[in-house]
Amino acid sequence: MRLGISSGLIYDNAEKWAKAHKELGLGSVVFPLDCNADKGLVKDYVAAAKENDIVIAEVGVWRNVNSADPAEKAEMTKYAIRQLELAEEIEARCCVNVAGAIAGEKWDGGYKENYSEEAWKKTVASVQEIIDAVRPVKTKYALEPMPWMIPTGPDQYLDLLSDINRDGAGVHMDIVNMMSSAERFFCQEEFMTDVFTKLDGLILSCHLKDIKNKELYTWQAEECKCGEGSLNIEYYTKLATAHTEDMPMIIEHLHSDEEYRKSVRYVQKRLGL
Repeated sequence: MRLGISSGLIYDNAEKWAKAHKELGLGSVVFPLDCNADKGLVKDYVAAAKENDIVIAEVGVWRNVNSADPAEKAEMTKYAIRQLELAEEIEARCCVNVAGAIAGEKWDGGYKENYSEEAWKKTVASVQEIIDAVRPVKTKYALEPMPWMIPTGPDQYLDLLSDINRDGAGVHMDIVNMMSSAERFFCQEEFMTDVFTKLDGLILSCHLKDIKNKELYTWQAEECKCGEGSLNIEYYTKLATAHTEDMPMIIEHLHSDEEYRKSVRYVQKRLGL
């Protein structure tokens, strides 16, 4: 596997950026520049990554291409297309986004409308539009699963890919985001087996974090740092790398470079890397 972090670490040039990741024992990165960056600078970062044997796992979009506001939807879709063009140019494993909420104040929030037929149709259409504008061959566009937004599980992901019907569509995996029920949490090994069996060969990059049960009388789970929850990280990474030995596993949602460094060292020690 190729461990990575979503932080770019503190750096002031491409060479220092790549070496900082390599010295930490990392083999993959989230690309730190977006489509608005200087083209020469983009080339510098790509060259530095290759020189240090670091795979560019993800180019992020993180915009609501399903916004109910037509002007915002058009603007966010244009950005997603440009990000996919960037991912294609630098040969990233994937360009990743979430489906986006079709209603409500929070662009990636949980709402009843997210489960509607309208949300499904809009998501299919938006992914098709983005892929058709670029027609990527060196990367793919993928949706990260969310607890309250499609795709929420492996069967739904397969149905979504079938309806999208584009070679340029792939799978991004965040197994913690898919643990949206008590059954999936407590039967996590069985659930993970089901996920990776059904999506075998389609997954391009994975997020790595932990999850804990808050032990209240209604089901409530909380994302946390690796080691602070009860996710079977060993089993997760074993399944993730069974098909692709150099699968990117990206640690995310920490708050400082030092937290990322500590988490990397913890995961490395725990997995014997």
